[in-house]
Amino acid sequence: MNLLVVKANNRPEGVSSKMYETFMESIKDAKNLNVTVYDVFEEDMPYFGQELFDAFGKLQSGEGLSELEQRLLAAKQKAKDVFAAADVVVFVFPLWNLTVPAKLHTFIDYIDEAGYTFKYGPDGSPVYLMPEKRIILMNARGGYYSSPEMQKMEHAVNYMRSIFAGMFGMQVTDEVVIEGHNASPDKADEIIGNGMRKVTETVEKLVYQYV
Repeated sequence: MNLLVVKANNRPEGVSSKMYETFMESIKDAKNLNVTVYDVFEEDMPYFGQELFDAFGKLQSGEGLSELEQRLLAAKQKAKDVFAAADVVVFVFPLWNLTVPAKLHTFIDYIDEAGYTFKYGPDGSPVYLMPEKRIILMNARGGYYSSPEMQKMEHAVNYMRSIFAGMFGMQVTDEVVIEGHNASPDKADEIIGNGMRKVTETVEKLVYQYV
């Protein structure tokens, strides 16, 4: 099985960074598992914007590309290649300012492409092109966002689920969320410890089901 782990936190002490470390430590002895790590903060990932559309236009007309345009096309293609090769993709990310880190959003911008992850049907609705791909979401957030009144403010897990299950029609098979460790510092160790155990349990389930 090909497993892609997308790491989206460059803070060494971040709880989602520790989730990533726990996941990688737990998976290291798994057999028949080909693991690729894509660290959005280590990769060269220019932001998605007009420069990318300029590059597409120049390719069609045969014009030369600027350095930035070349970097954009190379980064987008690399993201598409590693994502396409994976049977299971694990995203490990924090909630920052109610949403995902911009670098993670850029990765999704790269792969959210008609003709790649989806296409448009005759009525304009999306047709799923990779429905067999399995997605695992691992998120840490310092506050409490599980209650109905706070759920509508949470644009990280909700966003990821909407993109991968909704837009792309993929299977979000597991979600591990650690929340409240900043809001309840007296319970932080317990909250984080329980969350890390769930990370380990997710690895055990992954290895049991798919390896």
